[in-house]
Amino acid sequence: MTPKTTPRAAARLRLTALAVLPVLAFSAACGSGDDGAGGARKSEDIASVPETAAPSPSTKADGGPSTRPAGKSAFYDAQLAYVRCMRVKGGYKDYPDPKLSGHLDWAKVDEIASRPGQMEAAKGGKNGVCVTELQKVMLAEPERDQQKDYESMLAHATCMRDHGVSRFANPTMSGGNAQPGGDPNPASPTIDSHSPVYKAAREACATKLLDGLDGMQ
Repeated sequence: MTPKTTPRAAARLRLTALAVLPVLAFSAACGSGDDGAGGARKSEDIASVPETAAPSPSTKADGGPSTRPAGKSAFYDAQLAYVRCMRVKGGYKDYPDPKLSGHLDWAKVDEIASRPGQMEAAKGGKNGVCVTELQKVMLAEPERDQQKDYESMLAHATCMRDHGVSRFANPTMSGGNAQPGGDPNPASPTIDSHSPVYKAAREACATKLLDGLDGMQ
């Protein structure tokens, strides 16, 4: 990934991550687990997830998220494991709890990834330290309605242009799957995601995106 790649562009790489994560996981097994973002501990130190919700939404001292929905779901539990890995092995101690839906809060993840030297927070940690957990998350995610996702992203793209981000591209459909729009060239961005106009547009258009799509475009 080049230095020009934004956290949001990194998040969009999740669309093709299933094809490359096994390779990254193998590379991570041969490399260091230290992400350089606060140190790392052995994986055995990851605490088990409690069966009941804690009253406080804050991060617990053992690195595990403090809340969980009433009842289990494979997707949510897989996301908990990924969050714990990013906090403990990745060193991102303020990595956000997943939403009750199981999806990550990508606004908070993007904020962490925008810090100097922490771009990997958006894609599994440095050297792929948490790619195995990320792969399990994507495999456990419930099947989405691709047509509804496309319509949601199209409404969002239209809203972004209406609010001054003229280059914001529409999503597309490919092989029955919705592909996000946004920056026409995410690997070398032409849209300034840090500009006041862009930030104002994102805030105004946030409700257009269905849950789980906020990190896609």
